[in-house]
Amino acid sequence: MESQVEIIQINIAGKDQPGLTSSLTDILARYDAFILDIGQANIHQSLTLGILIKTTSDKSGAIMKELLFKSSELGINIRFTPISEERYTAWVGMQGKNRYIITLLGRQLTARHIADVAGVISRQGLNIDAIKRMTGRVPLHEDERAPKSCIEFSVRGSLTEEATTAIQEQFMSFSNNGVDISFQRDDIFRRSRRLICFDMDSTLIETEVIDELAERAGVGAEVRAITESAMRGEIDFAESFRRRVAMLKGLDESVMADIAEHLPFTEGLDRLMHVLKRLGFKTAILSGGFTYFGNYLRRKYGFDYVYANELEIEDGKLTGRYLGDIVDGKRKAELLKLISQVENVDIAQTIAVGDGANDLPMLSVAGLGIAFHAKPKVKATAGQSLSTVGLDGILYFLGYKDSYIDDKQFKL
Repeated sequence: MESQVEIIQINIAGKDQPGLTSSLTDILARYDAFILDIGQANIHQSLTLGILIKTTSDKSGAIMKELLFKSSELGINIRFTPISEERYTAWVGMQGKNRYIITLLGRQLTARHIADVAGVISRQGLNIDAIKRMTGRVPLHEDERAPKSCIEFSVRGSLTEEATTAIQEQFMSFSNNGVDISFQRDDIFRRSRRLICFDMDSTLIETEVIDELAERAGVGAEVRAITESAMRGEIDFAESFRRRVAMLKGLDESVMADIAEHLPFTEGLDRLMHVLKRLGFKTAILSGGFTYFGNYLRRKYGFDYVYANELEIEDGKLTGRYLGDIVDGKRKAELLKLISQVENVDIAQTIAVGDGANDLPMLSVAGLGIAFHAKPKVKATAGQSLSTVGLDGILYFLGYKDSYIDDKQFKL
């Protein structure tokens, strides 16, 4: 009787131990079994291993018998499930579907956070292929807990544009519950980002420099009110900029040096810039603030480009005027495109990070736009939002695990 092709799914579970996978696959090798798929996960020294094999009916019995003996010897559980050719063919057909990455990030993740995300995935008919922890292992005691926690889902399925938008909106709504969720197409560009452009004020630094200057000039309250209105998108940025700069007339130039020396840098900036530079990213500051402070950050962190506004100074005093064109939202988007062309980087390989309404044009142009600790209007419009942790949370959106970025070669 002619042997028939058989497809068998083998599931192994038990205590992880050296040589386990080797001894099991050695049995398959001796019977010339063809491995169609294999996957392994380890959680707290517990192993889960799945192997999908193709063999023939005259060998399958012997394979399963030897695997059963070996699993008994190793003290692990093993289960065999026959798979029909029709079912296997349907599974192979799933490879034509799109793959997406969902990154769940917060100071602390709970079962509710994970259940909410899994619920959205299920309702949209997506299939979870893998789940992995991006941050370090979690200690039991709160005072030893890492300042952030991140889990990444790899999912697959077909989505309409409307369904994609609905998922983005649902995930954005979860950000009010102490968690950030990134939803990205898992394509070649996600794994090859090369240029990242930042807003400066309230993004790289935890202040608006123009407000700091205004305080020194005695017009702090008036300028802050205009700044906040502009960031909410209530006032045209260029008009608000001209009004605020005019109020700085007569301020001594030395004040800028003092403010620069005491800038409050945003949490995670050191770690983010260190890793980005080691990975070869080109970095840029595209700011509606001032070049004096952008250049200070360039010297400290090694930014490759700085584009901001130049304050006019005469006889050591600010004149209340500026030089050149205003770097507003439209100009930021133009500069991002220009730098990507100069660096020969596809626009899909770019990242933009900002917090204000004037950052929306560059966030929408970039391959990955991230609203960072942003105003409500910006969060509602941007594709991705990061509000619960510092700037180094961006690294998880790019797919980097702590075990990679905290390796010796990346340590500060």
